[in-house]
Amino acid sequence: MDLHSELILEEYRAAKPVFEKMQAEVERVLNEALERNGLIVTAVGSRIKTEESLAGKLALKGGKYASLRDITDILGARIITFYTDDVDRIAAMAEQLFDIDWTNSVDKRKLHQLDSFGYNSLHYICRLPGYEYRFELQLRTTLQHAWASINHDTGYKSGVEIPREYLRRMNRLAGMLEMADDEFSRIRMEINDYRRRVQQLVQNGKLDDVLLDGDTFRSYLNARPFDRLNQRIAAINQAEIEEVPLIRYLRVLKELGCNTLGDVNRLRNECEEDAYALARHQLGNTDLDIISSAVGLQNICIVSILKQGGGKIGLLRFFNALNGHNNQNEELAELTFKQAVNLPFMSSYGTYFN
Repeated sequence: MDLHSELILEEYRAAKPVFEKMQAEVERVLNEALERNGLIVTAVGSRIKTEESLAGKLALKGGKYASLRDITDILGARIITFYTDDVDRIAAMAEQLFDIDWTNSVDKRKLHQLDSFGYNSLHYICRLPGYEYRFELQLRTTLQHAWASINHDTGYKSGVEIPREYLRRMNRLAGMLEMADDEFSRIRMEINDYRRRVQQLVQNGKLDDVLLDGDTFRSYLNARPFDRLNQRIAAINQAEIEEVPLIRYLRVLKELGCNTLGDVNRLRNECEEDAYALARHQLGNTDLDIISSAVGLQNICIVSILKQGGGKIGLLRFFNALNGHNNQNEELAELTFKQAVNLPFMSSYGTYFN
């Protein structure tokens, strides 16, 4: 190694604490910005080039650099995303966080080389305000990162030229992974469009046009359709309402024959008064001062099961579906049936079911 490269190495040793401080600051800034923008990624990482690695680089092309400031990858940071379109979102975020050296930055995605899939990352050369040294920020997807690692392992690390037969097979796989990367992003976009359409249909009251599934049920629950019933039930004992998730009732509603949100809404309307009457019978002689926000929907389901003639067996299936199989469910089904058996709605549906 020549004297010039030795001087750069000396500068590197002296500046190592600065790079370590930069590394911590870059990771902090990136993680905070990702959280602030609601961006979920696979990983955020960084590394400082080792002295051995820098010495090897200088041995090959040390004359290219006037000083350590000209070497832009002493500190390297990398963000790995799930989706290709997130790369552009994070790039826009990075442009607000750092000063970008556009001359030395490169978007390898635009090179469109035949075997470039694993290296299609976006490379920004950045400067963190307050620091004199630049660093490299790489943005790529999980599949691109995996491919680059595999290709590096099977190609460069072997130290031998790869026969064309294997290169061809590797490039075919790269094409498949690139298609998968694009398709994942496309599917996510279409799912988001579907959710927006569902929300619009719910807001417009067109519930019969919306099939019942996890996403649509969550949209329906966002309108808080059971609040009125819960508040009426809470007023029986002047109780407080404790919020709990209602998504677990999705399976039960489907078993009760609900195929659309319109079916759920009709079930609510048809059973609400009887569900309230059941709650009065359940709570009237108690001093409970906290009730679950699931009580309204739970009683609607119970009333529907009993109206359909499900009896104790139907109630047992209901509690098993909600709570998992355990011995307490049979006792709960028996108690609930006894609480409901003398209510007016039961006289029309046959109390003989058990």
